[in-house]
Amino acid sequence: MKEEENGPSSRELYALLHISPEASDEEIRKAYRQWAQVYHPDKYQSPQMKDIATENFQRICEAYEILTDEHKRTIYDIYGMEGLTSGLELGPKLNQAEEIKEEFERLRRRKEEEKVYSHVRPSGSVVAALSLPRFLSGGGIMRGMAMSSEVQSQISKRNVIAVGGNMTVNGNSGGGAATFVLRNQISSDSSIEFMASAGLRSLIGVQTSRDLSLHSTASSGITISLSDGSINLTNTWTRQLSKTSNGNIQLVLGPESSIAVGWQKKDEKTSAAGELKFGTRSLGASAHYTHHFSSKSHGRIVGRIGSTALEFEVGGGRKISDFSTVRMLYSIGIQGIFWKFEVHRGGQKLIIPVLLSRELSAVVATGALMIPTSLYFLLKTFVVKPYYRKREKQKALEKMEKSSVQVQEARAAAEKAQQLLQNVANRKRNRQLETDGLVITRAIYGSHKAFKKRKELRELDDELSSQVVDVTVPLNFLVNDPGQLKLHEGVKKSGIMGFYDPCPGEPKQLHVEYTYGGERYEITVNDYEELVIPQLEHRI
Repeated sequence: MKEEENGPSSRELYALLHISPEASDEEIRKAYRQWAQVYHPDKYQSPQMKDIATENFQRICEAYEILTDEHKRTIYDIYGMEGLTSGLELGPKLNQAEEIKEEFERLRRRKEEEKVYSHVRPSGSVVAALSLPRFLSGGGIMRGMAMSSEVQSQISKRNVIAVGGNMTVNGNSGGGAATFVLRNQISSDSSIEFMASAGLRSLIGVQTSRDLSLHSTASSGITISLSDGSINLTNTWTRQLSKTSNGNIQLVLGPESSIAVGWQKKDEKTSAAGELKFGTRSLGASAHYTHHFSSKSHGRIVGRIGSTALEFEVGGGRKISDFSTVRMLYSIGIQGIFWKFEVHRGGQKLIIPVLLSRELSAVVATGALMIPTSLYFLLKTFVVKPYYRKREKQKALEKMEKSSVQVQEARAAAEKAQQLLQNVANRKRNRQLETDGLVITRAIYGSHKAFKKRKELRELDDELSSQVVDVTVPLNFLVNDPGQLKLHEGVKKSGIMGFYDPCPGEPKQLHVEYTYGGERYEITVNDYEELVIPQLEHRI
């Protein structure tokens, strides 16, 4: 059994007001008035009780304010509190669920970009090309090197500057360039970028981008070469084809005119892309496919074919930390047989292509594929897996400690809420006793594991007893005058006043023992399951 701990499925605001997710505005207002009578600070004289009441009264007011606003309630139902804090707003043209989801994702991507650009962010790559045949012939192992680097900085809310450079050395020849870019966010859906480059190819240019709709983006640019005066015009159109894929068309007019059509798809398990390019001096096609076997490891296949390339690449990689990934690829093509090693960390990349043979020998090709594959599986079995098991165990312990602090805070808040409910709950209980009505004699909420030992619930060991909470008081408070109690379906019970989640991430249940009409009853329900009592089938 698996449950979601966060997000819209918990519906905690509905649990807080004790209403159904389908409740009308009038039902929400009625519930708010009832809870406000209980938690209004003016009802309490004791400073301690007044503070507790104020804290819970604020929670009630926030829930009421969100659920009585049509737009906010729609966002909350889809994305929970995260959607309300994202800056998402609804307008006359944005009121369908799918449109809200698309706009939310767009805003989330933009916030991530703003976070990236909120401080100085360096990025770069180093390519060190090695040659085994050259080394064996005594000519040295280094075949060439290329380096590029860029630093971006947010200089104001709408402006970003980027300064970078690159250098290439190949044998006795080399070159380099320095670039400067100023990007201005004109509005929420358009931007302009100015660029200048000095070096072997000195350029100046400008590019504008604009969101044509929720699904489409277009950009246009012009660059002028300062060495020969040539002009390049670029137009790119990007269209979202589905939730996980998009396509683009790029047209370049200039000394090397071309048109390219591309497609990209990415979901939780796979990513793929392909491109066809037709130019005045070259043509070609390329594609890649990446499959994620787990959150840590992936496999990759790349193919390139055209007038200047014929290459097939296969390999895989593994995430070794939150920011670092290593990858090894095997490549065979008209340029020879290669191993390629890559290390990615943040915005930095180290790439080491090793030329094994310029001749397409079957023996070399087979050995180059089998040797690293065998070494990989040996290392994975005897080194990598034991290391990760040890590290994951340590992370689990750290997570448990952090969760323990959160549970203690939630327990304290629930105990305070129960203090305020105690007097009213006792009065309701006594009134039901007088009429032989519904009385909750015992109610506990918590870990599904604890409920497997139902016969021993009163004598649980320390570990299991800490994963359940007594909720007899809040349930007696929720019994209505006719002697009935209803907990709504689809609402996580830990959000009810006086409840809390004693075991985050674990499946939970609610066990209730009650009397009605002189008879004893009991029932156990899952966390999101509806509970309506009394029911004849609950009788012991």
